[in-house]
Amino acid sequence: MDSLDALFCHIDDFCQAFLPHWQASLIDSGVKRRNRSRSMSLSEIMTIVVSFHQQSYRNFKHFYQKHVCEYWQREFPSLVSYQRFVDQIPSTLIPLCVYLKHCFGECSGISFIDATALKVCHNRRINQHHVFESLAARGKTSVDWFFGFKLHLVVNEFGELLNMTVTPGNTDDRKPVPDLLKEMFGKVFADRGYGSQPLARQLLERFGIEFFATPKRNMKNKLMRLTDKLLARKRSIIETIIDQLKNISQIVCEACRRRAFETS
Repeated sequence: MDSLDALFCHIDDFCQAFLPHWQASLIDSGVKRRNRSRSMSLSEIMTIVVSFHQQSYRNFKHFYQKHVCEYWQREFPSLVSYQRFVDQIPSTLIPLCVYLKHCFGECSGISFIDATALKVCHNRRINQHHVFESLAARGKTSVDWFFGFKLHLVVNEFGELLNMTVTPGNTDDRKPVPDLLKEMFGKVFADRGYGSQPLARQLLERFGIEFFATPKRNMKNKLMRLTDKLLARKRSIIETIIDQLKNISQIVCEACRRRAFETS
């Protein structure tokens, strides 16, 4: 969004439409709970969380205390303490996930798919790591081994996100492809990690999608139309998006990144 006001209005419009449906679908456990009204609305909390990923701050605590509390006091007159705000963030998880889906773009017939590693700790600390013990796994990239997850993204030629999923680090890049592309059409381009003739045949037969992956070193080159070769060169679009997500939008824990750098 171009401004904080535009971002808040977009999120607030979403929340007004989403919250009634979400609350109506919640299953009552039969236990009476106190339904206190929060000083900050869900829209305000989500706006601050999303804004952090659009700023250049590397630490959320510093962002909240030195930027939000000092410069956005007029925009958010009911600001709470940092600890209280952090306690309220988990309640925005589902709305944020649905909002992300709401912001997806439309398939244009030309799409790009790629995956990137999300490390949760340094390799030397795998045995001591317990936060994602039953979820994360050891995986391998073209660079080295890691412990964590893989983020799989699909974008169109305009750089708009079309679909995404997160899998354990040991998941083959090709495994989630059919589910990620089931609502797509046209042509999809990927790197050599997705090279598989059975996968390309499956996508063509099930969804009518032409799937192009850079051939692996042990595979024979196939003839491609000149237009397809030129489109394949635009795969840098998704690589740029991944770089921005990891290095600007902070989808990777800064503490993990710093520890990995210090011990490498």
